[in-house]
Amino acid sequence: MLYDHTEEDARRLAETAVVRGALATTITRSLGRNDDMETRIAGLFLTRRRHPSAPESFLYDPSLSLIAQGGKRVVLGNITYRYNESRFLLTAVNLPTIAQVVEASPERPYLAMFLRLDLAAAKQMITEIDLADPDGQPDSAGMATGLATVALCEAANRLVGLLETPLDIPVMADLVQREILYRLLTGPAGSRLRQIVRLGTQGNRIARAINWLRDNYVYPLRVDELAKVSGMGVSTLHHHFRQMTTMSPLQFQKHLRLHEARRLMLSEDLDAGSAAVRVGYESATQFSREYRRLFGAPPMRDVKSLRTLGVFDKAVPG
Repeated sequence: MLYDHTEEDARRLAETAVVRGALATTITRSLGRNDDMETRIAGLFLTRRRHPSAPESFLYDPSLSLIAQGGKRVVLGNITYRYNESRFLLTAVNLPTIAQVVEASPERPYLAMFLRLDLAAAKQMITEIDLADPDGQPDSAGMATGLATVALCEAANRLVGLLETPLDIPVMADLVQREILYRLLTGPAGSRLRQIVRLGTQGNRIARAINWLRDNYVYPLRVDELAKVSGMGVSTLHHHFRQMTTMSPLQFQKHLRLHEARRLMLSEDLDAGSAAVRVGYESATQFSREYRRLFGAPPMRDVKSLRTLGVFDKAVPG
């Protein structure tokens, strides 16, 4: 499934042109000579790319990705999300993806901010303003794009702008992040996030299962144990898990293992066999077969190609 841009997106792009330009300028100023920055505001990261990037493994946290300039593609299972300045990407649960910057040039570099979301604060806000979703709301993936409104872009610009007045950060950063969270929760894409944080919902139960898998992916998967963690029956777990992640629990575990193995080979220079063992594989042959199926090349050939393209593991989201 591919999320393309509509006439509404084009109209919104024109509406937000001035504030997006301001955000791009603020990000550029804050980055200085850096291309990646983990800022002094907790959970806020800034990125610049002067050229389209190679596809990279990335495990998204609950987060907002907002592009001030350029475009990106993110692949989650069998769904492809394409977005640029007119749309943001909202992630409600931990999800393994393949991410790629697709619109960037030296003259007009890709510029983006990535903000990890405080789910406890989201839960409190939902209670405070009585945000409730209709009963029987259909299941949907834990990732969504939404229109980048003027109000959201202005709040994002104020947050990044605080980096230029560091004495204001302890007082103002939480307030601006709260505004950003409000804009997300009250918009159409916010239904994903609302379903995740509201206790008792299917989304909240699946989020518990996802978090457990992320912490325990190296161990053999027992679906009945995962069902107990989520408080659901096995068949119900399978149905809602696939709706949320586009994958079965076993496929999700496999993706977690393979993404982590790729990171280990890139960042710690592990060979394929050592990386396979580290992430829980008992068979090197099975590891190589599944790795090639996901990434399109055998492990060491893939890693060599990524290094040739200048792709290395990094702490800052791209």
